[in-house]
Amino acid sequence: MDAAERTGGAHPPTLGVLLAGGQGRRMGGADKGFIRVGERTILERIVARLAPSCAGLIINANGEPARFAGLGLPVVPDPIAGYAGPLAGILAALEWAAAERPDLAWIVTVSTDSPFLPRDLVARLHAARAAAGVPLACAASGGRTHPPIGLWPVALRADLRRALTEEGERKIDRWTARHGVAVAEWPADPFDPFFNVNTPEDAAIAQSLAARFPAA
Repeated sequence: MDAAERTGGAHPPTLGVLLAGGQGRRMGGADKGFIRVGERTILERIVARLAPSCAGLIINANGEPARFAGLGLPVVPDPIAGYAGPLAGILAALEWAAAERPDLAWIVTVSTDSPFLPRDLVARLHAARAAAGVPLACAASGGRTHPPIGLWPVALRADLRRALTEEGERKIDRWTARHGVAVAEWPADPFDPFFNVNTPEDAAIAQSLAARFPAA
């Protein structure tokens, strides 16, 4: 099966990126992606959601990459030391794509603490970007944007590296505003597809949602 078949021909072939580079302070430093929601971990749920619409998947993570071995995906660390935030993970993925998958002009990034990602995420981000005539897109729900869940052109990698290393930029919104970013909105009812697990209490809520909405 080639890239066009994997993406259904509905949008340009896109690399899916699981952003797992955070420090997980509110979960005692643990990788939030390994929390089980229903019968699978959040990471396993995300892989199942993204794989059908992506031409490949990678994980952005720091520390020992062997902990992700069970997923069988490339693990790419931040290229900038000191936990520089999601923009550093996005840069890591953009530069990896340019070097390892030059056939792909786009990446989509998702947070690895979101167990209920919508299955049409990639297609709708591409559609929003194309409709607005801008190079970037991010997801939103219930009137709130989710900047780390977004669509990024590989062609902007040099500008992002410059912003991170020379300007000290760390806020996604400030950097995307330079180039133009479209917003793809999802309803937050009956549940928010971008609900994220940051605390043990959130994990309990996610378990409850998974029980109430088995197809979520």
